Amino acid sequence: MEQLLVKELIEATGGRLLQGDPAMPLRHVETDSRKTKEGDVFFALIGERFDAHDFLDSALEGGADGCVISREPRKMLPGKYYVLVPDTIRAMGDLARYYKRKFRIPTVAVTGSVGKTTTKDMIAAVLSAAFNVLKTEGNFNNNIGLPMTIFRLGPEHQIAVLEMGMNHKDEIDYLTRIGEPDIAVITNIGDAHIGNLGSREGIFQAKCEIFHGLREGGIAVLNGDDDLLTTLRGKTPFEIRWIGESPACDYRAEDVDGSRTGMTCLRAVTPEGSFDLEVPAPGHHMLYSVMTAAAIALYFGMTKEQIRAGLASYVPTAMRMNIDRLPGGVVLYNDTYNANTASMKAGLDILSGTAAALKIAVLGDMLEQGAHEEDLHRQVGAYAADSGADILIAVGRASEKMAEEAAARGMRDVRYCPDHESAMAELAGLAGGDRAFLFKASRGMHLEKLYAYTKALLEGADS
Repeated sequence: MEQLLVKELIEATGGRLLQGDPAMPLRHVETDSRKTKEGDVFFALIGERFDAHDFLDSALEGGADGCVISREPRKMLPGKYYVLVPDTIRAMGDLARYYKRKFRIPTVAVTGSVGKTTTKDMIAAVLSAAFNVLKTEGNFNNNIGLPMTIFRLGPEHQIAVLEMGMNHKDEIDYLTRIGEPDIAVITNIGDAHIGNLGSREGIFQAKCEIFHGLREGGIAVLNGDDDLLTTLRGKTPFEIRWIGESPACDYRAEDVDGSRTGMTCLRAVTPEGSFDLEVPAPGHHMLYSVMTAAAIALYFGMTKEQIRAGLASYVPTAMRMNIDRLPGGVVLYNDTYNANTASMKAGLDILSGTAAALKIAVLGDMLEQGAHEEDLHRQVGAYAADSGADILIAVGRASEKMAEEAAARGMRDVRYCPDHESAMAELAGLAGGDRAFLFKASRGMHLEKLYAYTKALLEGADS
């Protein structure tokens, strides 16, 4: 983070200085009281289960030069500055917007129901072949993570790629007004968080909030195969570049081959010409991330050789379809970060396309589905039965309906496990060679623990 002054902090947040020198420098924003150091400003955030005001003194005594608070302290430590604001989380966003405006670099904002982290990572990988890129690390895509990403901006950066997530209406609106993108990307409209937003149409409206912060002259890159996104054709004041497989797409993927383990190949047909591309990530659905990255790279004047080099450097974020190959022909797919029906189906497609004698799908609950929970889990169960998977291990309360539907559709080996312990007992009997495992569920199900257990089990069986 480039240095600011306390008076700039006050200007950005509209805060009131209770104590301290407005000319003091500010070199870093910190929200963890255990990590403060000289030059830090500590934001005392308040969440559902915590109030960082309780750790204010320890943060300041630990090294922070000052703090941003939403209630006046009983005492103030000498030599420290205190800035009072109505809402510390909102103030951090205000400071992030102020700070970002110091860097007049192009910004790409990415949202969507499925694949936004993959797409963000792929865009950043491709652009990095020609530019110094700042990107959202991991899944830091909310009202705390986005500002913290922006505070990492420095004079060396030429482009920023920011992921924007949401659970409720108005959250993307808030984030895009901080990030102020030049390019807005929506990967698709699925059923993630449908329990909070009521319908796909509600999700569509919430995702379209990303346009609220789009800079004048900015463009959108949208999925031209999505039935709701395509309703925007001819209805926006900004240019849209459509990507997908449909003949109506400006940037179209042809001859998509996602059958090779760990690789997807396609031919990109674009207004700038046609050329072959490949990315070290499996699955037919990867075409959307690839074509989005290619369209944005071409917008910035990159060559097809640079695009190929960028795609070759792509590395997925942890627990995003990470692949482990073990001795004996064992393949483990760790896609445990999150899940909804579309990503579950995509994962099953990858598993079914894997060359293995036995294909085992370990699937857990999809959370935040509300009244749609049973129907959506049954949809996944039906898809699993037709997918080519040999065994379904369904883990969690809601996944009982997934298991019921898979069995009803004729899947021969369906095992319902209400918890991790019972799932581990099933997995213990499946150690062996020439088999593939897919682990996928919503983050709150912690299926990465079953993945780690199975990997250790198989490595032990081989040793």
